[in-house]
Amino acid sequence: MTGLGEDSGLGDRPIYSIGAVAGMLGIESATLRAWEERYGVVVPTRSQGGQRIYSRDELEQLRFLVDELEGGATAADAHRLLAGRLGGGSLRGPDPDGVTIVVLLAERDRYAAELLEYFLRTEGYDVCVAFDLPVADQLFADRQPELSIVDLMISGGGLELCRRLARDGATVLAMSALDLADAALAAGASAFLPKPVVPLEFVSTVRDLLGSSALTRPAREPVS
Repeated sequence: MTGLGEDSGLGDRPIYSIGAVAGMLGIESATLRAWEERYGVVVPTRSQGGQRIYSRDELEQLRFLVDELEGGATAADAHRLLAGRLGGGSLRGPDPDGVTIVVLLAERDRYAAELLEYFLRTEGYDVCVAFDLPVADQLFADRQPELSIVDLMISGGGLELCRRLARDGATVLAMSALDLADAALAAGASAFLPKPVVPLEFVSTVRDLLGSSALTRPAREPVS
């Protein structure tokens, strides 16, 4: 593959419209815009009229992302790998105070995971995603997340995962399309949300559990 951090001559010259790039890669233009806004790794030049114009290098970088996705990677993992190959780059979402909050997302459905990950990264959280219990257990041990979000229908048993994580002192947000609130709370979950989630409710609940919302933030001392 060319164009990943190499001197490519004229490869960095803006040439292609977003529609042309989308057509060459077989994806939607909206996906390219979402990747740019969400991860900030491949950022095209803007014309005087505000149109996105991509270089050949950027086309190859996007082709790399598409190949990784077709190989089973999540969009976040593909962008992280690309950023590493480019020698840095941006994965948007750092805490403004320089503190990284890690969230584990254990989800059975890749499309739902993409959406939830987007909401979480928009809030500035570092998200690690698992689609089965062994990976979730490993990520929990390796990353020590401040919050674990568990789809109770995940392969291998979400309720058992809740129990294990809660025993290890984790804060757990359980979710399910089934009415499993009682079972989730009995298994040690701190909160339960029905699926499909309501975005505002989901983000607010995450903030509350992480102690970062107005409802749970300690009140300031009155100014004398």
